[in-house]
Amino acid sequence: MIFSVDKISNAYWRVSFNNPPINMFDTEFSKQLIVLMDELEANEHLQVVVFESANPDFFVAHVELLNVNDFPKGAGKTGLSKSWPDIAKRLEQAPFVSIASIRGRARGLGSEFAQAFDIRFASKEKAFLAQVEIGIGSFPGGGGMERLHLLTGKARALEIILSGNDYDAETAAFYGWINRAVPDAELDNFVDQFARRIASFDKKAIASIKQIMNNRAALPKNEDITDTQTQFFASLAWPEARQRIKNLFERGLQQHGDLELHLGKNVFVENVNLTK
Repeated sequence: MIFSVDKISNAYWRVSFNNPPINMFDTEFSKQLIVLMDELEANEHLQVVVFESANPDFFVAHVELLNVNDFPKGAGKTGLSKSWPDIAKRLEQAPFVSIASIRGRARGLGSEFAQAFDIRFASKEKAFLAQVEIGIGSFPGGGGMERLHLLTGKARALEIILSGNDYDAETAAFYGWINRAVPDAELDNFVDQFARRIASFDKKAIASIKQIMNNRAALPKNEDITDTQTQFFASLAWPEARQRIKNLFERGLQQHGDLELHLGKNVFVENVNLTK
């Protein structure tokens, strides 16, 4: 199983996930996450859930690119694609608080995975975030185009998406991408104590706070998310994107090695026209 749940109390659950070798968001990750989301929603007493990676090098690396056509098909409970957009919307609308505790790399769909949570804390020394899609000749297709600018503002979202580069946790916190960067030795205890504090309050108040803030802040529109996802999958067939993806696989994409560990740097190939 990729996901394991520590049910600390009816009100507070911790979810750990591990999908070797680099925690890619692949078809099995998606399928198991759908089942887990059903379980979270079925617990009427749940007030806060923390998601953390068991892999210290990778939170969620990115989407798995070889089998993108095998992701679950059809619409989920919100009317969005059940493969991921539906889960993200359900997390946003859930009556419980969702927290991402980020240690390691969160790039592409890994960054978009974190953006769907209500609150994000990250290891000051070991967390790196990026939207690397431009490095494969594409753009964020899992909600980054709709959510990132709501966190950082338009100019910084453009900087992040157009650079395709890695951003350390302190910069991500300064930009509003995450709530704060916490020293790695303190991260687990900090997140645990914060979650326990939320779990000590009343569920009715927690659910009301989220609902009111969602109504005021205006969540991304379903039609916008769907349109971007459709365009993203279409972009993977562009000749330029296919050549860039091929080149990255030849250099070690989706393997635990230097390319993935430093992907923000490695998607940039200076003075090389990959379309020739």
